[in-house]
Amino acid sequence: MFTLYKKEINSFLNSILGYVVIAVFLIVNGLFLWVFPLESNIMDFGYANLDGLFLLAPFVFLFLIPAITMRFFADEKKSGTIELLMTKPLTDLQVILAKYFAGLSLVIISLIPTLIYFVSVYQLGFPSGNMDVGGTWGSYIGLFFLSASFVAIGLFASSLTDNQIISFILAAMICGFIYIGFEFIYSLDLFGNIDLFIKSLGISSHYSYMSKGVIDTRDLLYFLSLISLFIILTKISLESRKW
Repeated sequence: MFTLYKKEINSFLNSILGYVVIAVFLIVNGLFLWVFPLESNIMDFGYANLDGLFLLAPFVFLFLIPAITMRFFADEKKSGTIELLMTKPLTDLQVILAKYFAGLSLVIISLIPTLIYFVSVYQLGFPSGNMDVGGTWGSYIGLFFLSASFVAIGLFASSLTDNQIISFILAAMICGFIYIGFEFIYSLDLFGNIDLFIKSLGISSHYSYMSKGVIDTRDLLYFLSLISLFIILTKISLESRKW
């Protein structure tokens, strides 16, 4: 399992796509946080915080994470190595988890350089260090769970097809709907008493609390349940090849 995990990491980092994806994530966030004269601009906002990063990152991840996960199973199917992979002394679940943790590790690698933003804002505070450090770390935890959910969704999308582009589109659409789709349905005010329940089905309502540094066990259970659901769906999708 660890060998497969390392193979996926090395395969991504040994390709130009890996560095392009990470660079795009950092450049886009950097432009919105430090260059463009928008509300997310840290220098114009006047307060030492990284709220702009935690507002922007999920939307960038809607495209970044599908780009990371699109090849995991789609490429194996297209090249015909999926059967060889599944005959190795690993269970389907072990194969899925190896690829899942590889994808999650790559997302963490892309997040690590954003700590430069944290250090910069910390130093820019007046006096230096005048920022909500605890709240910021709580927001990073929220972003971690959001990205972990997107990786699970991307893995499922990749298991459905042998075409990487279709995998990318499916993953982006599913992630987008689960992130903001339920919020949109809630805003229509069509279902009366169950509107709040519909809203709670979406990632956004749970992430918004965690991005404020509020860590609630209900939000953690939601993310863990969502991740587990899509890993199980991926397993079912792979097992369907035997039917």
